[in-house]
Amino acid sequence: MTEISVNATHEYEPTFGDYVALLKPRVMSLVVFTALVGILVAPSGLHPVEAFAAILFIALGAGASGALNMWYDADIDAVMRRTAKRPVPLGRVAPGEALAIGIALSGISVVMLGLATNLFAAGLLAFTIFFYAVIYTMWLKRWTPQNIVIGGAAGAFPPMIGWAAVTGDVSVASALMFALIFMWTPPHFWALALFMKSDYDDAGVPMLTVTHGRPSTRRHILAYTVLLAPVPVWLALTSVGGPVTLAVAVALNLWFLKGAVQIWRRDEVMAEADGYKVEKAFFRFSLYYLFAHFGALLIDQALGLAGWA
Repeated sequence: MTEISVNATHEYEPTFGDYVALLKPRVMSLVVFTALVGILVAPSGLHPVEAFAAILFIALGAGASGALNMWYDADIDAVMRRTAKRPVPLGRVAPGEALAIGIALSGISVVMLGLATNLFAAGLLAFTIFFYAVIYTMWLKRWTPQNIVIGGAAGAFPPMIGWAAVTGDVSVASALMFALIFMWTPPHFWALALFMKSDYDDAGVPMLTVTHGRPSTRRHILAYTVLLAPVPVWLALTSVGGPVTLAVAVALNLWFLKGAVQIWRRDEVMAEADGYKVEKAFFRFSLYYLFAHFGALLIDQALGLAGWA
């Protein structure tokens, strides 16, 4: 991590909104939702108060990861258009303050989740924070073009943590919820990298588009989308799935595969000519992809259709 210059004066007082932005609320929303699904579809369930506490502390753990990420990545965030307005590179929150908040929230979230549920779930949360902040942010992100592939595990743990908060263990169903997010992450971020043309180059981040070129990235998107497609179908056939989950899995993954094939067939001349229309549509669809799959699990659970197979 290198020292950065900030745009704000020393007299600037951070607002509540600055601290909220430090915790990456958009990422947190996905974490909270998938963890909640993990809790609700797990056998036996939790008392509503315990479930609320579990979600709160998992969310705080996600926020801690976001704060630590923004502290360490402030130098590259400052030169990327997508991240330049984050509170640390703007000087709205001091790097040391972001670090302190991240460490404090990490400790609080892990300890309190252990007290509210069980030590296994707390251990999973601690490992997730460590994986995102240290293994991904401090090591993988700046070292290998497989950063998104391996680092995607951090974002895939929340439903497994939610499940573990209820059961104290993992299962085939929770592992498949993990696998769904893990396999979705590379095509989601590589599609973004295709039309955010200069950001990763400018920041020196070895994204696949930088190290292997965009034609290779297009092939990788297709390959990972093909590998992803069977995962939600398999999940639909487990004890937590049902006919709604299966229908959503088939429909959404046919569309996702179609988009990946379209991306694979295009070259940069074609993509630049239409403003990366196909790549942007694929990325936008991927934003709703996970919410739809996990929402379908909830619908099957609510209708009593889970475990139909």
